[in-house]
Amino acid sequence: MITIAKPSIDGQEIENVARVLESGLLASGEWVQRFEHDFAEYMGTAYAVGTTNGTTALDIALKALDIKRGDEVIVPDFTFIATANAVLFQDARPVFADVDEETFAIDPEDVIAKISPRTKAIIGVHLFGHPFDVNAIQDICRDYGLALIEDCAQAHGAEYRAQKVGGFGIAGCFSFYGTKNMTTGEGGMITANDADLEKRLRMLINHGQSQKYLHTRLGYNYRMTDIQAAIGIAQLQKLDDLSKSRITNAEYLNACLNAPLTKPGKEQEVKHVYHQYVVKLKEDFPMTRAEFMGYLSDKGVGSAVHYPLPVHRQPLYQELGYVAEQCPTATRLSDLVLSLPIHPGLTDSDLRYMCDVINVIGAR
Repeated sequence: MITIAKPSIDGQEIENVARVLESGLLASGEWVQRFEHDFAEYMGTAYAVGTTNGTTALDIALKALDIKRGDEVIVPDFTFIATANAVLFQDARPVFADVDEETFAIDPEDVIAKISPRTKAIIGVHLFGHPFDVNAIQDICRDYGLALIEDCAQAHGAEYRAQKVGGFGIAGCFSFYGTKNMTTGEGGMITANDADLEKRLRMLINHGQSQKYLHTRLGYNYRMTDIQAAIGIAQLQKLDDLSKSRITNAEYLNACLNAPLTKPGKEQEVKHVYHQYVVKLKEDFPMTRAEFMGYLSDKGVGSAVHYPLPVHRQPLYQELGYVAEQCPTATRLSDLVLSLPIHPGLTDSDLRYMCDVINVIGAR
């Protein structure tokens, strides 16, 4: 089976973890500090703060900005649910903005339409590895006095106008889940350029301590472990090569697929790192999406749907009273999209086989 995702782990990760285990110091320590330093340096930010996962990174970023009950935060409707749930964690209200048809990124015009006197922040998602329209969202934040948080969970090493994502907003939130472009198994990171914010972030992930056993605000145990960091250091060192492989694979699929599918959109000014290779089924596609996925599975090709529902249509948000008409593009995309394998573990023969299997459909 050609799997939809596969982590790229080799001897360096294993060696690093063995060194941590042999040291007997497994909690957050020197390896985390080194990983944070290396990650900030790679991303071009002043600071990086390791966390337990990408969801807690978003949670802590919002808490550090004092988002609270009565506040609203605008988020894209077409994203993983954690983006919106992090707002609920603050007892605040996520407000859903629609997305662009081609890039799946948050739509700046709809963002403006969704701003209210209660709006405090915008979370822009670099979905599937393609940066959102950073300049447009930055301009909106400046004009309306809003904070910008970047959800970079799928965009390690992605660039907007030759600058890596994660440093455009007040905070950038990364995930290192097992299927991400780089992984620590679980784990997350918050990038920032503001020294005061960095101090608040560190306090919040460590029980609200201003110094050992002196707790000055409500905090959490969201610390990364040295085991996670040891894997992350090795993964970061080869991230550029992993990204290059994903881009090369995407270029091959772009050139060779000729079935009635719409290939992933890409703006000229961005570096798309293809966390997922997401196609849309055209109207004349001869199968339903479920039938297509079954066909691929029978042929030994994995696939997935990211995402089968816009967030506002999830049962949780339906119970909270969100209505279906507010984001028509996100709603339509959820019925059309399909992710094909794109990970660095694919061989040339894998890619040729995938195209051959899919192009047979186009020849019918």
